[in-house]
Amino acid sequence: MYQVLLVDDERWVRTSLKRVLEKTELPFSVAKEASNGLEALDWLEDHEADLILTDVRMPVMEGLAFVQEVRKQDSGQQVILVSGYDDFQYVQQALRLGVIDYLLKPVEMEDMRRCLVKWMEHKQAQQLDRTMAIKATNEDKLHKSSIEQVKEYIQAHLAGDITLTEAAARVHLNPSYLSQLFKQQLNRNFVDYIVEVRMEAAKRLLCCTSLRINEVADRVGYADVAYFSNTFKKWNGCTPSEFRKDQARAGASQQDLKS
Repeated sequence: MYQVLLVDDERWVRTSLKRVLEKTELPFSVAKEASNGLEALDWLEDHEADLILTDVRMPVMEGLAFVQEVRKQDSGQQVILVSGYDDFQYVQQALRLGVIDYLLKPVEMEDMRRCLVKWMEHKQAQQLDRTMAIKATNEDKLHKSSIEQVKEYIQAHLAGDITLTEAAARVHLNPSYLSQLFKQQLNRNFVDYIVEVRMEAAKRLLCCTSLRINEVADRVGYADVAYFSNTFKKWNGCTPSEFRKDQARAGASQQDLKS
């Protein structure tokens, strides 16, 4: 049941509006009746309303001033103005304040019903948008988490035989779907990513260890050293031996500069 705050300085008008609301047979209930905007604001400090139905011309605080104050406190609060004056200036001001509708007194049941149905449709559309946004965010987090898990798996198994099927099984995804995720999130396919990681690992080993080329190849998942050397050259523009020599020369040059 949607809770309505009813604001009008005349009790008989509030009673009439309440009856019209009931006649619509829609899920709305008047949670509070207030005789002016100030009284309504006081109530809103400790309570919430799904919808505000307010008169325009009232003593103490008139309708548009009340809506302005409501907007300062809650920019998303939904308001429908009710007035005995078909004043275009009021309508313009109301629309600028984000009022969702403007009803003329005496309010007919069909007009009220049309207005409330329109509000419910808007409310449901907002809720659906929020639900879809949350779902998309959660799915995105899940997919990112899956990719991170696969990347960790690849790092931990560089020396072994890494397959898309095995990696997908680790994160409970379909292999073809995991392949799509790699392309979407890493801008490369699964196989290229593995080769890239292996080549980076190989470069670190060539720079920082005295392991022989065949030992480096074995540690990054290549049983055939010739195939490793060819792959390394394709990715880096030089053979593993040439890369190691270049790095050694660069290191020596830096040492000379320091001394």
